[in-house]
Parts: sequence; structure tokens; C-alpha cells
Amino acid sequence: LLEIKELRKLSTEDLVKKIKDTKEELFTKRMQHANGTLEKPVELKVLRRDVARMKTILKERELDGKE
Repeated sequence: LLEIKELRKLSTEDLVKKIKDTKEELFTKRMQHANGTLEKPVELKVLRRDVARMKTILKERELDGKE
């Protein structure tokens, strides 16, 4: 679980990289879930929310830059 305060401190480039890494991890967890080897299915929900949080921060930055 990523803290929103920690995410806001990251640069935009770091945030984009973190989104990519988290999506790759989410893909791996989905494959494990499909194979029945995922121990904690709640991890899927947590990772999806983390990606959404990071995308929201990026969108906020984009809107702040345009206004």
C-alpha cells in the first residue's frame, strides 16, 4: 500500500516509472490468480487502487500546468 503523501513527493518521471512497475506486478499477480497460486487475492485490489492513485496525481499535475 502506497501512501499518497509519498507519491506526491515523487517527480513526474518517477511516478510514470512506478505506474509501469506496478502494472507489471499487477499482471504477474493476475496470472498467479488465474493459475490458483496467488495467496492473497486482495493484492489485486490494492495494486489497482495504487495505480489509480498515481494516475490521479499525474492528472492533477497536468491540470495544474494548464491552468
